[in-house]
Amino acid sequence: MRTDPPPEVVPAGVPGRTKAERVQAMFARIVPRYDAMNTIMTFGLHRRWRRTAARLAEPRGAVALDVGSGTGDLALDLARAGARRVIGVDFCEEMLTVARAKARDASLDGRVGFAVGDALRLPFPDGSFDRVVNGFLLRNVADLAGALTEMARVLKPGGRLVCLEITHPPAAVAPLANLYFGSVVPILGAAITGEADAYRYLPASLAPLPNIQHLARMLAEAGFVEVRARRLGLGTVALHLGVRRG
Repeated sequence: MRTDPPPEVVPAGVPGRTKAERVQAMFARIVPRYDAMNTIMTFGLHRRWRRTAARLAEPRGAVALDVGSGTGDLALDLARAGARRVIGVDFCEEMLTVARAKARDASLDGRVGFAVGDALRLPFPDGSFDRVVNGFLLRNVADLAGALTEMARVLKPGGRLVCLEITHPPAAVAPLANLYFGSVVPILGAAITGEADAYRYLPASLAPLPNIQHLARMLAEAGFVEVRARRLGLGTVALHLGVRRG
């Protein structure tokens, strides 16, 4: 029986003809209060989740790429965990302005740099990186399979991928999680950022995202082996790990 793909979810209240254009415009608008909202919305746990993602990437001595780097926290965590060089890529220049300021203040010996780029067309040759990570990116790309394939392309054979993303919660947690993300988070977003629509998009964007098992299969199809997943945050967040096939 043929199953139609879920409808595309895009942010409301921002200009743009495509999902990419609207997501870019949304992030440009919420930059001033983005970090504060993340801290309040996750009760500060997003910092621990990013540090865990950086640690699981095993970046010591590696050249690493952070795709969808945003304001740069995961890229900085990779450097603090020992990466020799980190490049953060994002298609929102306004986000990267904040990331560059953080990097200047972090005293990391210039090991972190940022560049404008699209997750579906990464501006690097094949096999450029030992590690590729992303934090809360996958829901926002217009072509998830294409983004995973592109990340595999820029990884060296044997290189590690780590994806940190919200996920469909376990049944026992789902009612509370749906209430929180569907009702409380938009109210917080409106109060803190003045952008309620952006934080209505957050729970809506989860609906078409594959569940943990389906995403693991997609990673295998994109060229990754040793794929595994780990839930965090009462099961509402997941880390997916994989190794680029040799």
